[in-house]
Amino acid sequence: MAWYEQVLQFWFGGSGDDMLALPREAWFKKDPVFDGIIRERFAPLLAELAAGTLQPDASDARQVLAWLIVADQFPRNLYRGQAQAFATDAQALAASHAALAARLDIRLPPVARWFVYLPLEHSEQLADQEASVRRFESLPHGSPGRDNVIDFARRHHEIVARFGRFPHRNAALGRPSTQDELTFLAQPGSAF
Repeated sequence: MAWYEQVLQFWFGGSGDDMLALPREAWFKKDPVFDGIIRERFAPLLAELAAGTLQPDASDARQVLAWLIVADQFPRNLYRGQAQAFATDAQALAASHAALAARLDIRLPPVARWFVYLPLEHSEQLADQEASVRRFESLPHGSPGRDNVIDFARRHHEIVARFGRFPHRNAALGRPSTQDELTFLAQPGSAF
């Protein structure tokens, strides 16, 4: 099985086009078992991607989707609380912009599109945050998880609009926090 089909089958928990249509609870929570499976099965793939030797067919929406999951999601699972969690963000953001320019997102079911848009949401650039909110709001009404992902996109946007960055990354990235950021970080739900 091709690398990208292995990634999609694992991430979406099934096979066939229907698998891309439903969200999974495992995606956005801390789960050492889930993270361990990613480490065991896909750490070498992430290393290839980080080195620039893993490239998708830029015209194939499924390959680009899988590549974006490896670039944007897998580091967050494998390196929670460490600078490495964000090491391939620039690559993911560039690939997201290219995928959107090629309109690859509209070839995917709404839930799968999330992973084309998430590199925008993870960016500390306000223009990317604004694009993230627009993209998530463009998901079809009634699609699974739509309201939730729009809420998260708006919350990410508000933080970058306020601070110019994500304060919850400061410790991992060795950045000093301002007093305003420290006050914010002391609030429940301030980190993602």
